[in-house]
This record gives sequence, structure tokens and C-alpha cells, in this order.
Amino acid sequence: MENERSKTQRMGLSRRNVLELGALGLAAAALPSTAFAKDKKLKVAAIFATPIEEPWDNQVHVALLKAQKELGIDYKWSEKVQTADFSRVMREYAQGGYELVLGDAFAAERESRRTAKQFPKTAFLFGSGAGPAEPNFGVFDNWIHEPAYLCGIIAGKMSKSGTVGAVAAMGIPEVNRLVNAFFAGAKEVNPNVKKKVSFIGSFFDPPKAKEAAVAQIDAGVDVIYAERFGVIEAAVDKKILAISNMSDQSSLGPDTVITGPVWDMYPTVEQAIKLVKAGVFTAQDYGDFSRMAKGGSYLAPYHKFDKTLPAEVKDLVEKKKAEILEGNFRVDVDENTPASD
Repeated sequence: MENERSKTQRMGLSRRNVLELGALGLAAAALPSTAFAKDKKLKVAAIFATPIEEPWDNQVHVALLKAQKELGIDYKWSEKVQTADFSRVMREYAQGGYELVLGDAFAAERESRRTAKQFPKTAFLFGSGAGPAEPNFGVFDNWIHEPAYLCGIIAGKMSKSGTVGAVAAMGIPEVNRLVNAFFAGAKEVNPNVKKKVSFIGSFFDPPKAKEAAVAQIDAGVDVIYAERFGVIEAAVDKKILAISNMSDQSSLGPDTVITGPVWDMYPTVEQAIKLVKAGVFTAQDYGDFSRMAKGGSYLAPYHKFDKTLPAEVKDLVEKKKAEILEGNFRVDVDENTPASD
């Protein structure tokens, strides 16, 4: 999975053409469709390459479960789908009458696009490192670099050793931009802070992530960004502070996890369902719905740290968050692979 995902990223394909709310006006280029019957449940499926507990795929799954409850969709999913089986599973859902199919196509970029073209009346919306493909293949990704930057501000302020760290999946754009934003936030409040970064070469290998985190902590890191599962466990064992990723993971270490960037896929899912029901789903980049301003990302609650985090730090974060939401500050998107100082 990792090799294919990295290979696609190296092709330099862009995701900059984001979907605007005016997409409903693109009906002329939409999928052939008729008005969706009000008494009919929209059939939605998801295809995940990793186990469902892997944070990235889990956030998509959580959003779809919410849509099942609040929007009344008929939802089914498949997890741990290998690249060799990806097209087959896509075909089975499309042939089974599922009007919208979502998932994680990073390991099967070419296969997923080729299969989607065979079912032009089915809407496909996949996490992808490449752009959308006409007529019916939309893409999204976790654009949560803004809250990652805010977490970096906290890390830079809370570090006593002057060294912060990050353990991440691999040096690909969608991972790099989060890690770089985190370090940029730390540098903003502490220009002399040192950084350490480790890549585990996998999207889901908690033991390896924990091992990398322990090595960083032993080297002086006292606040660590847990971009992958396994890092928080090391932080708990070593009694240092941690920043979680993708979801609120305070429960994994209530005395360790300060906060973390949360990815909320529901705005993306809600928009896609709305467009499919209206018969105007188009091949667009839906990444904009993961931005803070659209409600697609935010900071996890401080929980126990709400009482212990210095007021100065919380005020600084709130001020910068307001600037982001008001459009007065833009977090740089740096997709270069970071290195340790």
C-alpha cells in the first residue's frame, strides 16, 4: 500500500482545484440521474484498505455512521481490501445498486479510476493523492494542517527541553503537510526549538511507531506529535506530553494527551450525499470541506489539561484560531519531507 501511495504522490498530481459550495450550479456536467425518491434510502458503501481502527479510515467510517443515523442512508462497508481486490469490490457495490461509494484509493489509484468509468451512473468519492477524474470520480483528503499548526504552538510553549518530535507514517505530501505545520507552529512561538521526526513506513504499525517514539524521547523530546497509533502509548510510559491526530484520543492517555487535530469527514459526506440525491454529483476535489472554516477539522478538547494548560497558551491558540477562521492568517502548506534538526 505504501509504495503505491508514494508512487502516486511523486507524479506531482495536484489537488488544488477544490469544490466550492456553488457545485449545485454544475448540473449540466453532472451524472445522468433522475430526482431521488423521498421515501427511498440512498445506498452508500465504503471501501477501506486498512483495518477500520486505523485513524484515517476510521474518521471516514465515523462520518458515514453519523450519516446513517441523521440522514437515513443505507450504509455498508468493507475493510482491509487489498489492491488486487479493490476493483472487484468496487464493481460489486456498483452492481449492487449503491449510488455512492467512498473509501481509500491511495493503494489503487489507477484501478479505482478505471473501474469508476465502467459505472458512470454511480458516484465515487475516494481519498486520493491524485486529482478527480471525469465523469464520476471525486477525491478528498484530510486537510487538517491548520489545527496541526495550533498544536505546534502548544508544543513549542510546553516543551521544557526545547525539543519536540513527531512520529509519522511516511514522507508523502498528505503526511508531510501535517508534520511541517506542527513544527511551524512550534517555531512560531519558540524560534530556537529543535525538532525530531521519524517515519515508520506504514500507515498502521503501532509497535513500530511506539519504538520510534521511545527513541525520540530518549533523545530529549518532551512533547511529541502522535501522527500514528502507538506513539501515545510510548508517551504514557515515558510520562511526557503528546499531541494526538485525526480523532480525539485523550482516553488513550488522559494525563498525557493535551489535544490534537481532529478530522471531521461529516461535512464532506453530507455534501456528497446532498449532491447525489439532487442528481448533480460531479468529479471534483472535495478537500475544502476538511478545512477548519467548513467545520471539517478542529482542535480536540483539552479535557484535563483545560485546568492546567497556562492561560497564556490557550489565549494564544484562540487568537490564532480566530485569525484562521476569519481568513486573516493562512497556514502554509509545506509538502516537503521534513528532517530532524
